[in-house]
Amino acid sequence: MDCRLWLGALASNGVIMDFSYALTPFLAWLVAGILKFAINSIKAKQLAFGLIGYGGLPSNHSSIVSSMAALIAFKEGVGHPAFGVAVALAFIVMLDANSLRRQVGKHAVAINRLAASDEDHPTLRERMGHSKLEIGAGIVTGIAVAFVVKAITG
Repeated sequence: MDCRLWLGALASNGVIMDFSYALTPFLAWLVAGILKFAINSIKAKQLAFGLIGYGGLPSNHSSIVSSMAALIAFKEGVGHPAFGVAVALAFIVMLDANSLRRQVGKHAVAINRLAASDEDHPTLRERMGHSKLEIGAGIVTGIAVAFVVKAITG
């Protein structure tokens, strides 16, 4: 028996869970992180280990949540209640990335300027949040990862 059929039969009978739902967000995070590192390294013309973190293209957070929404849509259909929950969660995460976390970054810039003469002040991370383009790239990355996972796992 084909391994996919065997695993599918076990999953449909509730014996094991469909691991694609656990694998997909991890892969989306990994792919987005690798893309972000590559893009930042190309821009900086050196390996950009110091630019890893919040912010940048594509958005890891948007990639993760959109991969789950897309996988649910591909496997269960857009009429499934889990799809609605996943989309709601995705909107919350993306709105937070575009608004709240960007404002935190702007505050960090102002605080760093005000405290520049204080030797004891640790420099705050200023690159926080995402632009709409970075969020859009995260969505595309997440959907692409979900599509590949669905194609491979069935």
